[in-house]
Amino acid sequence: MDRDQQRRIAEAAVLASPEPIAPTAIAELIPRCNPSQVRALIQELNAEYVEQRRAFEIWEVAGGFQFRSLPEFAPYLKQIQKTRPLRLSQAALETLSIVAYRQPVTRAEVEQVRGVDVGAVLRSLLDRQLLRIAGHREVAGRPIVYATTRRFLEVFGLSKLGDLPALRDLAELADAALAEGADASSDESAEVSEDSLHEGADAAAAADAGSEGAEPEREAAVPDAESVATGEEPPASSLSPPPPPSP
Repeated sequence: MDRDQQRRIAEAAVLASPEPIAPTAIAELIPRCNPSQVRALIQELNAEYVEQRRAFEIWEVAGGFQFRSLPEFAPYLKQIQKTRPLRLSQAALETLSIVAYRQPVTRAEVEQVRGVDVGAVLRSLLDRQLLRIAGHREVAGRPIVYATTRRFLEVFGLSKLGDLPALRDLAELADAALAEGADASSDESAEVSEDSLHEGADAAAAADAGSEGAEPEREAAVPDAESVATGEEPPASSLSPPPPPSP
């Protein structure tokens, strides 16, 4: 059997499989072929797709191979999808991350990290088949332990748990993002400070020109919570004088 026919068989197997198909399963379909040779065939197919500018490629996810469209076509495909895309809350993502990196883990161990009750979140992740019950911890009370599923790997585009980014890499990415944000804030603060100097000079000149003995209008020095969160100055209309002191 020539190489081209082997590639066609591998391509047909991936296309026909409703779930990611393991390389061992594909190797059983091709005479005198092993899993490592299957991976080479898949690489050759993906190279052909790139050369032909196809809208899809073969991913290795959840221990198998699966056809997936290129990310650039996502806006078009969303218009024809009848099922709602998977959406996870911040609480669900945090809980899922803890289980992924510490599995098998109990509910109490997750709650110790998050500091809040996670019972409802764990049930939701179980219903979505992103987590599974992996047994019981052999301690007093034999609590349930949780672990991730193959669907978790498929959803996040991972071939195996070892493909998860290292915590050190995540920390470096977070530090880099914070540094970029700090640089942007410094530039913005410098501009705001210069504008504030001009505004302060104008205000001082206006105060000198005002009538002597007139009480200056007082403004609240602390912006509201929304302004603090967005980093914007509160509008002048939203400022109010501080309350009078209590007797």
